[in-house]
Amino acid sequence: MTSDFYCDEALSGRTPIDVVRETKNVLAFHHTRPYWQIHIVVVPKVHIPSLTDLAGHDVSLVYDLLDVVRDVAAEVEAQYGACRVVTNLGRYQDSKHLHFHVGFGEQRK
Repeated sequence: MTSDFYCDEALSGRTPIDVVRETKNVLAFHHTRPYWQIHIVVVPKVHIPSLTDLAGHDVSLVYDLLDVVRDVAAEVEAQYGACRVVTNLGRYQDSKHLHFHVGFGEQRK
């Protein structure tokens, strides 16, 4: 397993995070370096490399993850009138730990 921010920092507690939602299998928190005005990251609590590589984990973990993504996105959309949900794969994926970005607003400078 390669190192990644989510396992090594956010999930380990080494980097402080502002938790938005937490379940048995999923953690949602405000991005530590937000790209948008509202930028929430949703991750599984176990290392899953990507949406296309579940590393042997049961797909039910992805369902749990998407359930939290849906709830967080619905809250952002209700509060701000719009929302984006993004995940990246391959060379677009900086951290090789499955995660979704839930965002609103313009790019921060």
